[in-house]
Amino acid sequence: MSERRALIKAMAARYRQASKKEKGMILDELTSMTGYNRWYAVGLLRGQGKCIRAGKDLRLVGDLTKKAKRTRPCIYDEEVHEHLKEIWEVMDFICGKRLAAILPEVVPILERHHEIELKDGVRKKLLSISAASIDRLLAPDRKKWELRGHSNTKPGTLLKHQIPIRTFTEWNESHVGFVEIDLVGHDGGNASGDFCQTLDVTDVASCWTETEAVINKAQVWVFEALKSIRGRLPFPLLGIDSDNGAEFINHQLLRYCQEERITFTRGRAGKKNDGCFVEQKNYSVVRRTVGYARYDSKAQLRLLNELYGHLRLYTNYFQPVMKLKARERNGAKVKKIHDKPKTPYQRLLDIPEIAPEIHERLRAEYETLNPAELKREIARLQSMLIKMAARTRRTANANTIREHSRNETRPS
Repeated sequence: MSERRALIKAMAARYRQASKKEKGMILDELTSMTGYNRWYAVGLLRGQGKCIRAGKDLRLVGDLTKKAKRTRPCIYDEEVHEHLKEIWEVMDFICGKRLAAILPEVVPILERHHEIELKDGVRKKLLSISAASIDRLLAPDRKKWELRGHSNTKPGTLLKHQIPIRTFTEWNESHVGFVEIDLVGHDGGNASGDFCQTLDVTDVASCWTETEAVINKAQVWVFEALKSIRGRLPFPLLGIDSDNGAEFINHQLLRYCQEERITFTRGRAGKKNDGCFVEQKNYSVVRRTVGYARYDSKAQLRLLNELYGHLRLYTNYFQPVMKLKARERNGAKVKKIHDKPKTPYQRLLDIPEIAPEIHERLRAEYETLNPAELKREIARLQSMLIKMAARTRRTANANTIREHSRNETRPS
């Protein structure tokens, strides 16, 4: 933008002194270099350096580098900004579209639990603020995190021919009870030995997510965690879709699904998009909460599961999600169309096939929850996990240094 303004400033004086034919040539040159509309370029060239006499001793000279000062009063003042930032932190720094959808619901809850105190004018503004205004107000405060991990999945070839392949396009996402499952490894960049794994179970229709940590990826622990999660689901488990890891592709789980009349399918090898729903939650729920450190002790396992006990309530009741409805392709550009942001809890209430008593149980649990308190408890447990992982890492480094010193002093 600064280069374009400098170009216009350089060409404006020449444009004012040029003949009609020369002005046309200057405009051709400017539009080809900047991509501006021709009439817009004419306005810029005419305005730059134009002198207007506004009195005997006052002359006004046009300068495109100067912007007119805002005369409209600011609607969302500093008080609104501060309260919006408080709520944004409670809601785990979600984007403007998701935050705008949940504000009318979460503001009364936070006021009821005395987490925030709002004046009538501030409350009215918060309940009517748009997603674009939220993103604009929070832009200076927003932090961007880029974390990357790697996969530890090893293929289980024993029963692959007995378990049918399901691709993304074949999945019926309108029926609640069909879930995608996956393991998230907590190796901290060191894949040697045993380390904790998180079993992530995500319902496709409602986006309801349950997680449970296990000490390693042995079939017995993964199977027990899956049964434990099934008991916590607020709907019947009708179908399971997994990747091709040996922790899922085994006789024990296949026999269990056959006995319980649960549909068991698997994705294609190397095609992560076949499990796109759970893959998304691997990052947005698990990684954003516990990070990429190494967790390999029983104490860390207990802490992870205590954390997940609070996280399931916070995520499923207070974190809105947007589901992809359609894609529109225009040449190389793809436009994605999403539905209205809703929490998994709200999506379950909108599904008529769920029994009324389950709806009542969900509403009763929802009425007892305070998102700010859940967020504080999650932050406390996260801090404990980080300190424990750092202490373990320092101990491991010290042992490595001592072993290296012994090897150097040992006579050859």
